[in-house]
Amino acid sequence: MSESLSSAAFPLDRAAADRMWADYRAAHPAAAAAGSEYTVEHFGDSPRLADQLLEAVISGPKRATAELVAEFTTHGDELPRIGGHWIACDGTGAPRIIIRSTELRVGQFGSVDAAFAYDEGEDDRTLESWQREHRRYFTRVAAARGAVWSEEDEIVFERFSVVWPPEHAD
Repeated sequence: MSESLSSAAFPLDRAAADRMWADYRAAHPAAAAAGSEYTVEHFGDSPRLADQLLEAVISGPKRATAELVAEFTTHGDELPRIGGHWIACDGTGAPRIIIRSTELRVGQFGSVDAAFAYDEGEDDRTLESWQREHRRYFTRVAAARGAVWSEEDEIVFERFSVVWPPEHAD
């Protein structure tokens, strides 16, 4: 299991996300000074997976994510940047939390380490389960766009913190 950061799997409620962003900026003027850039996204490639992974973020163990660079470029999305924000939606497309990117790197599948696998907070949090589930996920999402995934494909490895709403913030 992993996450697709595009909105291709299901529609997202962008109007509600805009309201959430406005509330966040009103409470955090520094965010306003940083600009109004943010993305509206969901984890996973299905509503069920979006809910499952979002719950792992809200409940605490998940503080990292990985996605193929090709998923961003195929959908015309820019790669994340440190300090960037994204609004994570649930399986219905409703915005639930705002995430801020704290660490990013691009690498190949074999470059992931046990610490990153643990921080992703999925399955049993081991490197072995990360590799098994991400092979399945990357193969599936590549096939959905008519491509074949390879372990040499570039992957964005991202760590993040939850910054909004206050009851879920780190």
